[in-house]
Amino acid sequence: MLFVNASQVVTCAGVPDARRGRAARELEVLTDAAVAVEGSGIVAVGPRRDILRRHRAARQVDCEGGVLMPALVDSHTHAVFGASRAAEHEMRAAGIDYMEIARRGGGIHSSVRDVRARSERELYALARGRIMRLASFGVGTIEVKSGYGLTLEDELKLLRVVRRLAKELPVRLVPTFLGAHEIPLEHRESSARRREYVELVAREMIPRVARQKLAVFADVFCETGVFTVQESREILGAARSAGLAIKLHADELTSSGGAELAAELGATSADHLAAISDDGIRALASTNTVATLLPSTMLFLGKPRQAPARRMLDAGVAIALATDFNPGTSPTVSLPLVLTLGVSQLRLSAAESIIAATVNGAAALGLARQVGQIAPGFSADLALYGIGDYRELPYWLGARVCRGLWTRGKACDVHDLDVT
Repeated sequence: MLFVNASQVVTCAGVPDARRGRAARELEVLTDAAVAVEGSGIVAVGPRRDILRRHRAARQVDCEGGVLMPALVDSHTHAVFGASRAAEHEMRAAGIDYMEIARRGGGIHSSVRDVRARSERELYALARGRIMRLASFGVGTIEVKSGYGLTLEDELKLLRVVRRLAKELPVRLVPTFLGAHEIPLEHRESSARRREYVELVAREMIPRVARQKLAVFADVFCETGVFTVQESREILGAARSAGLAIKLHADELTSSGGAELAAELGATSADHLAAISDDGIRALASTNTVATLLPSTMLFLGKPRQAPARRMLDAGVAIALATDFNPGTSPTVSLPLVLTLGVSQLRLSAAESIIAATVNGAAALGLARQVGQIAPGFSADLALYGIGDYRELPYWLGARVCRGLWTRGKACDVHDLDVT
């Protein structure tokens, strides 16, 4: 199969690892180029005439002047949940902050009550449509976390939903166990009960998740009022011992040492980081941990401060961008909208935003050698956008300009997806 007649082929080709510094804005944009795909992989990229001569018999896909890019990578979502939390949006407008809503039994606790009451079949049906809406914006790889169950059986239920979706949907899903998303209300009665929950996560949930191969990663919400640095270290240590890779929700609202812990443990990514300290920036810059920034979350929460992306880039930190799609603090399925925020709120260039949602998004999931580039040897995960210049992708605010999506060399007809 040959992809031809694109106005631009944005390859993002280069080192198969997280990009930082100057490399974080080097896209490689080809004109009059073609891409050859055989089976599930990319076999050649280059001048159109050369590729056509070498692959004459191949079926052609006419890009009709659009921009062909690597399919985007959404490296942080909570896409399996039940009801919305629209009432909380109004509460925040009335001046009630995120942590106060949580203290009143809202926030994550609200979603936990809802998920516990729903069947696996209900959750599957809801998540299927949401994930395909995410994909309809040109996203080929999506990380999906548990974390709205907070009991052994409910966490396993959520991860079984993700496993079924991964088998049945055309997009690549990466499951993450987030039993340490919050201390459940029934374990907040005393320090002893809190301790019981930490041990439940580390000694019962994680071993079961690992044995059943339900997750690739384990994650912890390391934040003031949620899990302490020491609790997070214990849980992540148990996860690593069980064979899971590790991530952290870190320094979202306060500087609590999460970034430093991620660097200390060599986590694959540290996510949020709106309140990261200078020490945290220096720590991440000295490691391979990817800083996954989630600007739609801070925007939706009405916070005046975003993660200091430019300072992080200048210090040598590798940055990814993701939606944080969830019912309470980032109910968006549009990764291109997040790229817009990357430019307008984080002061990234269009190229830096795109690298952050392709190569670096893949690195944040340990997949930098498989997806995120249009280059020989990579999976044929491609997105075609109805634009004439790659800079228009983060420019058209909230628009769904994806014309076509291919994952592992197979077409997903985005025009037939449920995008309501």
